Amino acid sequence: MASLILMRHGQSMWNAANLFTGWVDVPLTQVGIDEALAGGQKLADVQIDEVHTSTLIRAQMTAMLALSQHNSGKTPVFQYSDSGEVMSDNERKMVEWSQMNAGSDVSNILPVYVSWKLNERMYGDLQGMNKQATRDKFGDEQVKIWRRSYDTPPPNGESLELTAARTIPYLQSTLLPAFDEGKNLFIAAHG
Repeated sequence: MASLILMRHGQSMWNAANLFTGWVDVPLTQVGIDEALAGGQKLADVQIDEVHTSTLIRAQMTAMLALSQHNSGKTPVFQYSDSGEVMSDNERKMVEWSQMNAGSDVSNILPVYVSWKLNERMYGDLQGMNKQATRDKFGDEQVKIWRRSYDTPPPNGESLELTAARTIPYLQSTLLPAFDEGKNLFIAAHG
């Protein structure tokens, strides 16, 4: 029977500073590194067939740190592919090269699929703002609407509806077919 393992990224530098992060590429703090390692220890003996993560470093760091604790002996290898996306020649070349590895035996490889469709919700103009200062400036109710209503985005950002519009197709086209094949999926992303 297939399993779905979800792990939110560890504490990022902007989480620690209470800032809206969104699509800003912010690394983990030492606390976040320790959290990822601890999460990985809990998964050390769980079979994992595929890993999926966002393009953001905090999620990728979390995935790789957690996998460093895994007992499978497999090497995690990033696989870049967003099928159906329009790509530049350089992006296409990156995808082609990411599909290659040093040997022909891929039995020791644990694929780590990277997709922007798993990125955190884009907070637009709120990105980089202190959360309390944002509440002080716009009011608790307005910030709650931006963060929790389904169809009202923050200024120049994504609503939950828009976030779902990019993540659900990835779930349907990529995750569910793998799950239906009986694969155990580990997703390191955002909360």
